[in-house]
Amino acid sequence: MNLNPLRGAGRSRMRRGLSAAAAVVLGSGVLVVAATQASAAAGCRVNYSVNQWNTGFTANLTVTNLGDPLSSWALEWDYSGNQQITQAWNSEFTQSGNRVTLRNAPWNGSLGTNASVNPGFNASYSGTNTAPTVFRLNGVACTGQVVGTTPPATTAPPTTAPPTTAPPTTAPPPTSPPPGGPRVDNPYVGADVYVNPIWSANAAAEPGGSRIADEPTGVWLDRTSAIYGNNSPTTGDMGLADHLDEAVRQDAANGSRPLVFQVVIYNLPGRDCAALASNGELGPTEIGAYRTEYIDPIAEIVGRAEYRNLRIVAVIEIDSLPNLVTNVGSRATATPECDVMLANGNYVTGVGYAISQLGDVPNVYNYIDAGHHGWIGWEDNFGPTAQIIAQAANASGASPSDVHGFITNTANYSALREPYITVDSNTRQSSWIDWNNYNDELTFAQAFRQRLVQAGFPSSIGMLIDTSRNGWGGPDRPTGPSNATDVDTRVDESRIDRRFQKGNWCNQSGAGLGERPTAAPASGIDAYVWIKPPGESDGSSSEIPNDEGKGFDRMCDPTYTGNPRNNNNMSGALPNAPVSGHWFSAQFQELMANAYPPL
Repeated sequence: MNLNPLRGAGRSRMRRGLSAAAAVVLGSGVLVVAATQASAAAGCRVNYSVNQWNTGFTANLTVTNLGDPLSSWALEWDYSGNQQITQAWNSEFTQSGNRVTLRNAPWNGSLGTNASVNPGFNASYSGTNTAPTVFRLNGVACTGQVVGTTPPATTAPPTTAPPTTAPPTTAPPPTSPPPGGPRVDNPYVGADVYVNPIWSANAAAEPGGSRIADEPTGVWLDRTSAIYGNNSPTTGDMGLADHLDEAVRQDAANGSRPLVFQVVIYNLPGRDCAALASNGELGPTEIGAYRTEYIDPIAEIVGRAEYRNLRIVAVIEIDSLPNLVTNVGSRATATPECDVMLANGNYVTGVGYAISQLGDVPNVYNYIDAGHHGWIGWEDNFGPTAQIIAQAANASGASPSDVHGFITNTANYSALREPYITVDSNTRQSSWIDWNNYNDELTFAQAFRQRLVQAGFPSSIGMLIDTSRNGWGGPDRPTGPSNATDVDTRVDESRIDRRFQKGNWCNQSGAGLGERPTAAPASGIDAYVWIKPPGESDGSSSEIPNDEGKGFDRMCDPTYTGNPRNNNNMSGALPNAPVSGHWFSAQFQELMANAYPPL
C-alpha cells in the first residue's frame, strides 16, 4: 500500500487548466545544447533543468537523438563544483570526481532518430551549483549540429539488451476493436456508475449499511483468477465478463444515461515492492505472464462488441511507479524489492503494456495511479515521479495519448481538504507537514496534473481522487483553527486527518467515509470516486496463511512502532483485521460512524 518516503469551483467542469498562479514552478537552470553522436550521422539536443534547495537538487534531462538510431547511449559531462549524484532514474550513473556518466537503463538503450529519453537524478552540493556547459554523447563532444563522423576508439560499453518481444499471446486483444467511442472529455459527466452487486450485498448486510449500499465502487482484478471469478475475495464468483454483463443490465435499466464501469488493474510482477500486505502472485521477473495471462485476456474481454456502449474506466497499477523514485537506492526508505523492480524495468514496461493494450479499446479510459500528497508531495519526489510515469507511458508501444488521466489517494486516507491549515514557511516546519509542499489531496492533485502536462501528457488529462475513506468525521474532527503559538500544537489541533503520521496506510483507526462519488467537483478533477470499496481490509493485523500471495506487513499490526517510511510512529491500524481485500466488518462500521459529510 501507499508509503510515505520522508526527505529528512464549483461542480461544473473546468478541465482546461488551472490558473497561472497555480502552476508548479520547477526551478531554474535550464540549458539547451547540442552534441554529436558516434555514428554515421550524429547529433543530439540536451535540456537540463534543475530544482534546487540549500544543500541538494533534482535534475531532469531530455536527451534527443538527432542522428542515426542508437542501440545504447552514454551521456557524459563535468561539473565545476562539488556536486555529487546520490540517485538516478531512467539511467545508470557513475561519477569519478567531477565527471558524471549516465548510461541507458536495460530497457531504454534504443534511441531512434529524433527520439528522446528522460533521465534524471538527485544530487547534493554546497556553495554554488553551476550547470554543466558541455555534454558528450557516446564519447563525441558537442558541436551544435548534425554531422558525419568516424566512430571514436572508445564508445559506450554495451548494456543489457532491451526486453525481448513477448511470446505470442494466448488471448490476443482484438485487432480491430469494435466501435465504442469516440471518448468523451470526462466519462463521468452525465453518466451513472456501476454498482458492484457483491460489495453492495456485503454493505447491505451490515447494520445501517443500506444507506450506502447503492454507491459505486471499483472492481479489483488483483490476481489472474479474479478475471474468471474463481472465488476471488474481491470479486467472488463473478469474473470480469460477469461484471460487465451486469453493467450492461444496469445500463439498460438507466435509460438514455451512459454507464461507467470502474476496474482496477493490479497484478504487476513484484507488486507493491515496499509493502508485504499487498504483494501479488507474480514474481519480479514474470513480465511475460503479466502480458499474456493477465493483460491480454482483460483486453480481449473489455474489447467485446457487447460492451462497446459502456464507459470503462481502468485504474492502472496502484502503488507501483512512485516506488521507483522513493523507495530505492540510498534512501532510508529503500527496500531491496524496489531496487530489483527499478533495475529490471518491469514496472515501467508492465504499465506501458497495460495502457497500450487497453488504450486500443476505444471505450476504455486509462487512469494511472499517481500516489498521494503524503508520498510524493516533496520537491525531490514530485518531479521525478512525473518523469517515471512519463517513461512508462512511452514504453511497450504506449504513448501519452493512451492515458486519459490519473488517480490519487487510491485506497488511502489523505484528507481531501484541510480547511484550517495554510501551508506556508511556518507550518511546513511542523512535524505533521514535515516540509511537504502539500497538506491535502485536492491541492496536490491539481498541482500534479499541471506537472504531468509539463512531462508530456495532453493538457486535456483529468484527475480522479479516491474519497472512499478520507472523511475523518466523528467527535474528534476539529471545527476551527487552533490558536496555539507552538507550530506543532497548532497544526495538530487544526488538522482533519487524525493519523499518527501520513505514511500510515493500513486500516486506519478513526477514519470515515469521504465525499460521495461526484462528477466534475473541482477544476481539473474528473470525479471523486470510491475505488477502494469501504469495508475491504488493507491487510491482516497478524500473519494469516493464504494462497493469494499476500504477506503480513507490520504496518497493519496495531502494536507496531513504525519504520523510516512512517518516521517511526505507531501504525494506527485497527486490530483483528483479515487479509487484504477480505471483508472487515469492524472497519466498515467505523467508516460509517465517522463519515464526513455525515450519513
